[in-house]
Amino acid sequence: MSVQPPSDPAIDVAPTGVISATEPVPGEPPASPPPTKRTLPGILLVAFALFASYAGLIAILLPMQVAVIDEENKIANLGIIMTISFVFTLFAQPIVGAISDRTRSRFGRRAPWMVGGALIGGVLLIGMGFLDSILWLAIFWVLIQVSLNALQGPLSAITPDRFPRDKRGVASAMFGLGMQIGATLGIMLAGQFGTNFGIGYAVFGVIVIVVTVAYVIVDRDWSSKEAAVAPWSWKAFFAGFWVNPKRHPDFAWAFTARFLFMLGYFVVSAYGLYILTDYIGMSLAEAAGAQALLAAAGLVPTLVAVAVSGWWSDRIGRRKVFIYASSAIMVASLAFPLIMPNMTGMLIMNVIIGFGFGFYMSVDTALMTEVLPGGGKDAGKDLGILNIATNIPQAMSAAVAGIIISSLGGYPMLFVFAMIFVVIAAIAVAPIKSVR
Repeated sequence: MSVQPPSDPAIDVAPTGVISATEPVPGEPPASPPPTKRTLPGILLVAFALFASYAGLIAILLPMQVAVIDEENKIANLGIIMTISFVFTLFAQPIVGAISDRTRSRFGRRAPWMVGGALIGGVLLIGMGFLDSILWLAIFWVLIQVSLNALQGPLSAITPDRFPRDKRGVASAMFGLGMQIGATLGIMLAGQFGTNFGIGYAVFGVIVIVVTVAYVIVDRDWSSKEAAVAPWSWKAFFAGFWVNPKRHPDFAWAFTARFLFMLGYFVVSAYGLYILTDYIGMSLAEAAGAQALLAAAGLVPTLVAVAVSGWWSDRIGRRKVFIYASSAIMVASLAFPLIMPNMTGMLIMNVIIGFGFGFYMSVDTALMTEVLPGGGKDAGKDLGILNIATNIPQAMSAAVAGIIISSLGGYPMLFVFAMIFVVIAAIAVAPIKSVR
């Protein structure tokens, strides 16, 4: 059995815990190789492709396409599409994650699902731009969301699969960098296509396919074909999705904190285009260009925050203090559009929020891997459950924002709502005992 030579690993500390330094013996539990010099850049690039697509679609292409199809009912229609996708994608990540935990193939456990999700989602994206019906838009969006979630779930499991606990802040930072750079450049890229939806969607579809396939080829996992697998039981499979909060309170608090934080964040970002048109007073074309500018303004502070906080968190062995700091920064940033309801206020908000969200994302993933039940033996499934705490707020944010805008005080209340939920999310982190 061969292992990577000493000069190749990206982390030169012998892996511990759920990570094995030798290839798995037939009949033994599956294992993944230690991280190599290709692992961290690979995580960054796949996260980049995935979140560039998410952001470009949600912030620009989808709301613009909805507005072009039916301008009068755009808010209601966008809320309906996002809500339907929420219903269908609710358990996509944990189900795919659980199945990937059990997957036995010569390509490992995660790669087949990552490639499958990328191929299906990418092909559907190519066809998305040709739709002129809200119904078909909703159907395609649901299928795309399910497919991309099937990619994201196994991608999240690479960190606990291959990195020791004390090095997961760096891996989390790479994921956070990919997420933030991808989200920023994805919005900027989508803004270049205006109403030319066909080319815009196709570009994102090709990026997702090419980057994902390249990663699983270049940074190959160990085969899980001969690894042991527990007997199949439908009862055990579905029971595994319930993590008892009394037995695993840290897991429950981590889920709650992420859910509240993400709801506060996405309830504003999901309606970013309409905030610019209806609250700031721009035309649709002006708003698309402004979205790209705002995304660019937040990129540098986000990169600085992600790079510094991931390394710093590993160095001092603390995670929670960075969550508290990010929450305070986020709240401060969200006040500016209320004080200055113009492009200047939005620009200041995006610069400051870049620091806050960057601090959060670089440390949050590492924190999540440290509260997994059973030490991470079912990391794909458990991280999929935790990722529901991102997916549900993201999917329901349009519907929640629609209710706030139409019934609870208009666009200014979106920012107030976000501030309140970010504060509550920070409070929910405090009871976690297994992470400092």
